[in-house]
Amino acid sequence: MELKKINPNLQKALAEHNLVHANELQQETFSTIKSGADCIIAAPDGSGKTTTLVINTIQKLGKPEGESTRALLLVETKEDVLEMVELFAKYATYTGLRFIGVHEKGDIDFDKNQISLGMDIIIGTPEKVNQMFSSAGFNLNTVKFFAVDDADVLFKKRQDSIVLRLSASVAKTQYVFACSQVTERVEIIADKIMTEPLFFESEEDQA
Repeated sequence: MELKKINPNLQKALAEHNLVHANELQQETFSTIKSGADCIIAAPDGSGKTTTLVINTIQKLGKPEGESTRALLLVETKEDVLEMVELFAKYATYTGLRFIGVHEKGDIDFDKNQISLGMDIIIGTPEKVNQMFSSAGFNLNTVKFFAVDDADVLFKKRQDSIVLRLSASVAKTQYVFACSQVTERVEIIADKIMTEPLFFESEEDQA
């Protein structure tokens, strides 16, 4: 994938899955996200927002490090968790990055034990992630990348309080929201936790 200074191990995995050319969204956002800036990405469903989050998480972390979580990605449902885990399984193949997906149907004790062994990336539904961190006392200060996929949908369902609660436990991190449209609620939450966020908004018709 022709992205500037992309991790070669990431690029190798992308090529093996026929992702040779970055789409418009990936081209526009890659350098900015790589720089560490807070971002809000608004684009129609099917435009590659989830894949963009996965690619940038792998680029950001690069390789396994320590025992504490360095990337936290929140998604709406169990199905979304499984979809994102599958993407990491494909694209993080050559990096050695450790990741886990957690959701309401999973075994919380098993998940906590896996995370305590060392996990670079956690993908999960907000309620499950909140439950795990509040009960297990995991350290969130090591989180360097905090992403919310379908942020407009999650915030409409009043999951924004969990995002705010989790963010309050993070010392310093990069926030990225992906959404279909920038709603008032998305702007309110961004204003509370982000630092001068950059907006990427597609003008394409969502139909």
